[in-house]
Amino acid sequence: MPLYEHVFLARQDASSAQVEQLTKEFSDILQEAGGKVTRSEYWGLKTLAYKIKKSRKAHYTMLNIDSVPAAVDEMERRMRISTDIIRFMTIRVEEHEAEPSVMMRKQDRDERGPRGPRGDRGDRGDRGDRGDRGDRGDRGPRGPRPDRGDRPERGPRGPRPDREARDTTTGGE
Repeated sequence: MPLYEHVFLARQDASSAQVEQLTKEFSDILQEAGGKVTRSEYWGLKTLAYKIKKSRKAHYTMLNIDSVPAAVDEMERRMRISTDIIRFMTIRVEEHEAEPSVMMRKQDRDERGPRGPRGDRGDRGDRGDRGDRGDRGDRGPRGPRPDRGDRPERGPRGPRPDREARDTTTGGE
């Protein structure tokens, strides 16, 4: 049978217990049709990049599926009908990953805390609010300002003094 990775986003006002119930419901749909869910990962409540159906956050869940395409189509049809699901995506894969997904590995890394000699996580060090600009001094992002030579500066309004003023009321003459 073909292998799939399926991710769905549930409404932000649903509880994690409700999301688990949705996961079980969709797994049962697949099992009724002869397929199975080999792994299920709840990634948690995460902020969306943009609003979807007036939601700023969503509960993310990933399923590794081993099933016939008809069962996956039925599961997706029921997800379209459900008001609790705001988005979903199914991808056919050659094989499932044996280790945890990237999202779960990222969560493990976040729990470990600061890393490295500079303390890249949480501790900004002595950089302050400047970000990662280092010690460039008064230079801009492209280096020092070019020499302007003996070019006269502009006044607060109007042309430079080295240019001749034109009368614009008579057509420039």
